[in-house]
Amino acid sequence: MALKGKVAAATRRGTALVLLGAALAGCAAITGGPAPRDIYTLSAPRDFGPSAKRSRAQILIAAPKAMAALDTDNIAVLSDNIAISYFAGAAWSDRVPQLFQRKIIESFENSGRVRAVGQPGEGLLIDYQIATDIRAFELAVDGGRVARVEFSAKIIDDRNGRVRASRTFRREAAAAGDSVNDAVSAMDRAADECLVDLVNWTLERI
Repeated sequence: MALKGKVAAATRRGTALVLLGAALAGCAAITGGPAPRDIYTLSAPRDFGPSAKRSRAQILIAAPKAMAALDTDNIAVLSDNIAISYFAGAAWSDRVPQLFQRKIIESFENSGRVRAVGQPGEGLLIDYQIATDIRAFELAVDGGRVARVEFSAKIIDDRNGRVRASRTFRREAAAAGDSVNDAVSAMDRAADECLVDLVNWTLERI
């Protein structure tokens, strides 16, 4: 099973996968620097269903926590449920926690159902914080090729510091093959489903 190796182009259908490696390759050729990695990002969902409630709350999305193996811009591969490796020649557009934080914010914004949402330092008058801990963000290759996204989330009332609700979100999506394109495409689908769940769950509880 060839899980390593650089992929020349992304063929993801209808999503916001971003591949910047080709543009950077010319710069590397001129400067003589190391070969660049192909860079990928995630989409953010736009369809949250008819039941999503609205809120006048302002929400702060804290930077997610993650174990060291996932606190990186590398694209993770999990084997034997214990061994983590990474695709060679490919990377996320940011470290996984920062990338995921941005996509949570974009998801709430895309829903159009909250007054405001942002990250620390933006000067919002906060009603609630959402704190997350990323537990899985990888392609699992035991007996198949399945993208796994899992994280815990807490809604914290910013007025008194109390946890209003907590839940663990987990989604999986089958990958079409071994390539990094296949892995990222499946991870994007799994992440989208988790983010829809997170937005709707939050709006039901604030």
